[in-house]
Amino acid sequence: MTQEISVGKPRRQSWKTWPWLTAAMAAVAVFCGIRYYMSAPVVQAQGTAGSQPGRAASSSRPHSAVPAGQSAPAAARTTAAGPAAPKPNVVAIVNGTAITREELGQECIRRYGEEVLEGLVNRYLIALECQRRHIQISEQDVWAEIDRMAKKFGLSTERWLKLLQEERNISPEQYQRDVIWPMLALRRLSANEIQVTQEDLRRAFETEYGPKVKVRVIVSEDRATAEQLLARVKADPESFGDVAKDHSSDQTSAAARGLIPPIRKHTAPPELEQAAFALEEGQISDVIPVANQFFILKCERKIPETLVNATQLEEIRQRLAEQIRDQKLREAAAALFKRLQDEARVVNVFNEPRMREQMPGVAALINGHAITLAELAEECIVRHGEEVLDGEINRRILEQALAGRKLSISQADLDEEIRRAADAYGFVKMDGTPDVDAWLKHITSEGGEHITVDVYVRDAVWPSVALKKLVGQKVEVTDEDLRKGFEANYGERVEVLAIVLSNQRRAQQVWEMARNNPSEEFFGELAAQYSIEPVSRANFGRVPPIRRHSGSEAVEEEAFRLKPGELSGIVAVADKFIIMKCLGRTQPVVQDISEVRDELFREIHEQKLRAAMNQEFDRLRQAAKIQVFLTGVVKRGVLPAATPSADVN
Repeated sequence: MTQEISVGKPRRQSWKTWPWLTAAMAAVAVFCGIRYYMSAPVVQAQGTAGSQPGRAASSSRPHSAVPAGQSAPAAARTTAAGPAAPKPNVVAIVNGTAITREELGQECIRRYGEEVLEGLVNRYLIALECQRRHIQISEQDVWAEIDRMAKKFGLSTERWLKLLQEERNISPEQYQRDVIWPMLALRRLSANEIQVTQEDLRRAFETEYGPKVKVRVIVSEDRATAEQLLARVKADPESFGDVAKDHSSDQTSAAARGLIPPIRKHTAPPELEQAAFALEEGQISDVIPVANQFFILKCERKIPETLVNATQLEEIRQRLAEQIRDQKLREAAAALFKRLQDEARVVNVFNEPRMREQMPGVAALINGHAITLAELAEECIVRHGEEVLDGEINRRILEQALAGRKLSISQADLDEEIRRAADAYGFVKMDGTPDVDAWLKHITSEGGEHITVDVYVRDAVWPSVALKKLVGQKVEVTDEDLRKGFEANYGERVEVLAIVLSNQRRAQQVWEMARNNPSEEFFGELAAQYSIEPVSRANFGRVPPIRRHSGSEAVEEEAFRLKPGELSGIVAVADKFIIMKCLGRTQPVVQDISEVRDELFREIHEQKLRAAMNQEFDRLRQAAKIQVFLTGVVKRGVLPAATPSADVN
């Protein structure tokens, strides 16, 4: 399978136990490496595409990656047909108030500027090398490769692109310029270094058609343990699978009692391959050190080579040669890209405040060529514009609502909301006060690559404060709320076994079986066999105890009616059918509501406040008139679907 090359962030590679095994199992692994926040076409290699995932519009003409006579930076700003169409200055209007493209660009940079710039730099490196060596990648080249990739997976081009859009949120335009174009460019740059030799063909033929060895394996992280396990399995060879299951550090093979796909020639580490092919059926190897791990193999079966008809040899040779060439191209392209990165003179102005003052408007310098902040903003808009614009529209709606009610948000309001969040999530100091510093550290380290304190405050804290002010004093916690809250959190609960089924006929059959055999053990077996709900199925019917006011009145009413040992009726909840067997009741730890009244009040108030905030925001959003010019669609209260748009590019 041909894998695709991207020029995104370098990834740390870890040596897995079975790189040669997992490669064979990764039929769609092409998706997993495509997370490349690359440049707006540093060089335009794609046509304009509409909202349908498919080919560029029929009017688009093939154009080269780096038009002749232009520098790579100049090519980044034009297409082969001429200068790029002007972008609309206003990207949205919210209740008559405009959001400009410049504002959107700044907000996109705030969230994604650093990682988009990294991809942009890498894209420039390839474009500059293409220019230096007079390499051009046409749109026809790009589409031919996309067609080839789709065919490799047995899909039409349209279906392949749609799958990328739906499964990986990669638009056809992004796929063309950020995955396919760099791959083709790097391969074209590396093509002269590639040669398929007779030795390459021989090894590939042996891998595919030569003998194989079916083995079980035990993996250990230290030699002493491996030697102990070896002694056990040599004393009792039939126990090899059980020992692998219980003691092997490789979880994938341990789950299969050590069994792995047959070892082929030239696929495993040499030490393992040599040991595997030296074993006779039933024989166990000595401890085999490989990297920082220790392996024990047991030969299950030796599989002879596959005989090939002489009439098929030429077809096989051509197919293997293509596979070898693809593999060598990938390796050469990766090596070339690393060399370009190592040799490049890159100055990251964006991340250095002092340099940004010295070079206003510049994001980075690559071998003397400037990437401007305007270019970075445009690429951020192409990558993340619709997502960020949605957030900015929401913010504008809230700002307008606050202004209409003469409300404002102070820094003290924001600080208090951060303290509340820290306390709510358990970040407290020894004296019981909120540990704001620890909370913010958690947010910026665990919340994702784009989260900074500034973004957190702008995107989470400020909207929360705004909605709380808009809701005001509408939230009231009644005595009935407190009573229900106390019963739900501290009242007795019913311990049950449960079976969840998807149709009434099957539920009736299972219920009759449970009634005919009233033992808990039999009910558990029925749950393991028939329940469609993962927890009850995996735990032989055991589920968390049922409490009052948990959201399903029918289930609660039936559960609290049962006595220990009793079987429930069939409870219909939406499209599911539930059968329960009562095990007993829990004993409440807290008997007096006054002991927890304050804590209950805070929790219930927060829950009701959040519900009121959501309702208020939904009301504001539905009432708003929103015009979005990234997609050219006007809708009242609802943003259009996030589909690719030629207007953005």
